[in-house]
Amino acid sequence: MATAGLYRRVLPSPPAIEFASTEGKKLFIEAVQDGTMEGFFKLISYFQTQSEPAYCGLASLSMVLNALSIDPGRTWKGPWRWFDESMLDCCEPLEKVKSKGISFGKLTCLAQCAGANVQAFRTSESSIKEFRNYVKTCSVSDECHVISSYHRGIFKQTGSGHFSPIGGYHGGKDMALVLDVARFKYPPHWIPLSLLWEAMDTVVEASDEHRGYMLISRQQHEPALLYTLSCKHESWASIAKYLMEDVPLLLKSENVQDIEGAISVVCMSLPSNFRDFIKWVAEVRRHEDDGQSLSQEEMRRLVLKEELLKQVQETGLYKQQRFVVREQSF
Repeated sequence: MATAGLYRRVLPSPPAIEFASTEGKKLFIEAVQDGTMEGFFKLISYFQTQSEPAYCGLASLSMVLNALSIDPGRTWKGPWRWFDESMLDCCEPLEKVKSKGISFGKLTCLAQCAGANVQAFRTSESSIKEFRNYVKTCSVSDECHVISSYHRGIFKQTGSGHFSPIGGYHGGKDMALVLDVARFKYPPHWIPLSLLWEAMDTVVEASDEHRGYMLISRQQHEPALLYTLSCKHESWASIAKYLMEDVPLLLKSENVQDIEGAISVVCMSLPSNFRDFIKWVAEVRRHEDDGQSLSQEEMRRLVLKEELLKQVQETGLYKQQRFVVREQSF
């Protein structure tokens, strides 16, 4: 009796060359000899399959974050700190990602929220020459990785928008190795870089914006975030809406001309629950298990948080903000 469902797809070749094929292996060996596969080894060590059909962006990002050895600062399961798709909920609710996927901008936000250094480029803001140079730069180092947002149809593959990391580059053939995180569908494969650019240079119908690519690396100075936040706090949704939707309209309607005017408009129109939100953000994260001792890294982060908080409190802007908040009787 046949079992319903799908078991993988046949990789359209051309244009793709399967990584494990004879030709794919040959390209890999040549690229290794040329030194343009240095980033591959860290990525392959943490290669994962997306756990949901729409989690390609989350899987790509968690794979890159783990390859860069970025400490999430919170536990995954048991005592282990580890990036997993289920932990990437800072910029978009997981249920929404599960049903609709994630946008290029929101994935960039997630990478920054997770503590990485991110340079994001839509194809409308870049060029194939710049993209090629960035791919080359990350292929000769394991200190940065490229995530590509592209349309599968250009590769003659089924599906539409997709995210995957770039695992390496073959200079002689000008081909990029796509480490497809939908491994249940297609295996890793080599693609002509010009065709990959064409697949990225497509427009997302929902947003009318171009796809693109992002370069992700470690922050030079940790911690990357002043505080560790969970966006499941009850005040998060309303404050996010205020900052993303209401503030731009307020600034436009008030015809703001300078930074002082912008601060005044924003502070005088704060939502009623903004005080709770500030308390939540400003609260230094306590260790999740009081029975465990803080690691040296956590101690260093805690000390730096306290030092930065003191510096913030000494600024004129902080004092002005406190004055405005008192005036509103929060």
